[in-house]
Amino acid sequence: MSSKPYQALRKGLVAAVAAMAGLLLASQVQAAGLLSPADGSAPPLELRDHQVRVVVEDGYAVTTIEQVFANPHGRDFEARYSFPVPEKAAVANFSYWIDGKEVIGEVLPKAKARQVYQEEQAAGREAALAEQDSHKTFDMTVWPVPAGGEVRIALSYIQAAKVDTGIGRFVYPLAEGGVDEDKLAFWTANEVVTGRFSFDLELKAATLIAALRLPAHPQAQVTKAAPGHWLVHMDNGVPVAAAQEEAGAAVQQVAVTPATRLDQDIVVYWRLAEGLPASVELVAHKPVGAQRGTFMLVVTPGDDLAPITEGRDWTFVLDKSGSMSGKWHSLAEGVRLGLLELRPEDRFRIFAFDNAAYTLTEGYKPATPAQIQQALDSVRRLQSGGGTNLYAGLNTGLHGSDADRTAALFLVTDGVANVGETRHRAFLDLVRQQDLRLFTFVMGNSANRPLLEAMTRESGGTAISVSTSDDIAGAVLTAQSKVGHQALHDVALTIEGLRTGDLAPSRIGSLYRGQQLVLFGHYWGDGPANVTLTAKVSGQPVTYRTTFDFPAVAEANPEVERLWAFAAIEERLQEIEDFGATADREQAVVDLAVEHGLVTPLTSMVVLREAAFAERGIDRTNQARVAGERAAQAQRQGQPAVNHRVDQAQPMMQSQRPSFSAGGGGGAGAIGPFGGFLVVLLALAAFKARKP
Repeated sequence: MSSKPYQALRKGLVAAVAAMAGLLLASQVQAAGLLSPADGSAPPLELRDHQVRVVVEDGYAVTTIEQVFANPHGRDFEARYSFPVPEKAAVANFSYWIDGKEVIGEVLPKAKARQVYQEEQAAGREAALAEQDSHKTFDMTVWPVPAGGEVRIALSYIQAAKVDTGIGRFVYPLAEGGVDEDKLAFWTANEVVTGRFSFDLELKAATLIAALRLPAHPQAQVTKAAPGHWLVHMDNGVPVAAAQEEAGAAVQQVAVTPATRLDQDIVVYWRLAEGLPASVELVAHKPVGAQRGTFMLVVTPGDDLAPITEGRDWTFVLDKSGSMSGKWHSLAEGVRLGLLELRPEDRFRIFAFDNAAYTLTEGYKPATPAQIQQALDSVRRLQSGGGTNLYAGLNTGLHGSDADRTAALFLVTDGVANVGETRHRAFLDLVRQQDLRLFTFVMGNSANRPLLEAMTRESGGTAISVSTSDDIAGAVLTAQSKVGHQALHDVALTIEGLRTGDLAPSRIGSLYRGQQLVLFGHYWGDGPANVTLTAKVSGQPVTYRTTFDFPAVAEANPEVERLWAFAAIEERLQEIEDFGATADREQAVVDLAVEHGLVTPLTSMVVLREAAFAERGIDRTNQARVAGERAAQAQRQGQPAVNHRVDQAQPMMQSQRPSFSAGGGGGAGAIGPFGGFLVVLLALAAFKARKP
């Protein structure tokens, strides 16, 4: 793309994107916060303190949120706090301070947990409840917030911390996606923190971390404590009373900035050093005397995938429905940059949908400057609005491709199908009927990830979630690293020489350049195991092998048990979405969640007085599990990061892993934070040929 017309288009992009940035930030009106009835039937409460602590190490992140709710009114009220469901996150603890002492919650079936909460509330006793509203939000309810008083709660969740093309990414979601019309109609969210707000993240890695950045929060304090140890801190100032309490009366007065709003995601990027080898890492948990252990296996492939050199066909299907109103301008600019990345020998076509599907280009167009400009003019003229006929948009984009050319379809949506065909199963059947890989860019928090991820999995593609605070430059680097490269398809991993089982995911699917494979499972015994990864590249089989030991005892990472249970629950919930709910399928989810203390759409966590737990015969299993995890976390604190690589003696892959050059910044881009919706089409990362 060295011609002057292409350069002219690129030159105009930066100014246009900068203008769109302000529009995007202004449009984010739904956010995490305390909920009050929209009709004013109850006065709003106050979110006084919001403190977040994140530790990323050993391949996963543990996030703990502590909050203080205050009631300035003359009688007791119930508090209800809501925030978006973090991607692939397992809520592992919910605590409520009663009589100044932390009480840890226990998981029950959802209906039972709500019944217990309501009974305790009716009896005038303290109670708290953490629920998951499908894929949309986590909702925490606390009774009572006493008149003129306050209450303190805490919630913790765990999620795998993946690295893509040498770039790690953590998102603390705050910008609610605006997809739940019923909730938006009934509740008003107060996202203002009137007292102390703080965010602290500690990152520990055995591999060298070259850089760390928060693109949407340049005010954050970033400290490099050691080559593999970084600290991030943000706050809005320490109130005088808190400073005096923590450090003594001699503390001078500290200025406090105005109230903080919880309406912008916090995204942290880190870039690993160049030249790292492909690797296999094993994090296990097996207590002394246990017959069965739990493991997390992370395979980071090498840079073995060859580029695709022939011309390619690109189909863009864009959601312009009403739920995309805060995202459409950025989407349009993302289309602009996505088209500018095409080569002259490529072709493209664009569709949009709301209540129906529309064609913006008549058939495929050559990727010339004139055709690109004409298409962009058509996209800019569109206005968001109407319902979401996702089925019509997808169906239109899947038809009309040329069997002789490499092709892929990029679907940009929040997945809120509410017009026309809406059955989950119908979407899967539609995707299976077409020989075309689908790549979905999931717009915003609270999007319908279960549906969108299921569709892309069935087609052999991939789904990319997009935050409002993602870094456009980092996304461009990701796109450049993946576009036009082959991929590993029909990936399977086998373990021999040692008994293993309960693997999750049970079906791996495809791996694209830079992606990691994260696999959970159980193992029995200990000692050497032969691990084989097989796949197809352009229809040709490839095999990678290694041998390493599974430990007889491993007690440093008990959180792995919850991570395995969450991965297994996700598969069962996906079966319910794909094939329908049955008593057996739902009971399987409930059993796993109750045993491992996890909040799901079918289970909730309730906090009661200790005497009430005993009176109701509710076992304190989660309390014991939390105590074990906290002891392990305290043991790891202050210790250097552990190198979990297990294939040094016999590397599974000989090449270095793909990464961005040091000059590229890997998430530390020059353009800056313009909202994650721009990532949608910048991350054309997942391009691949037709299914073999």
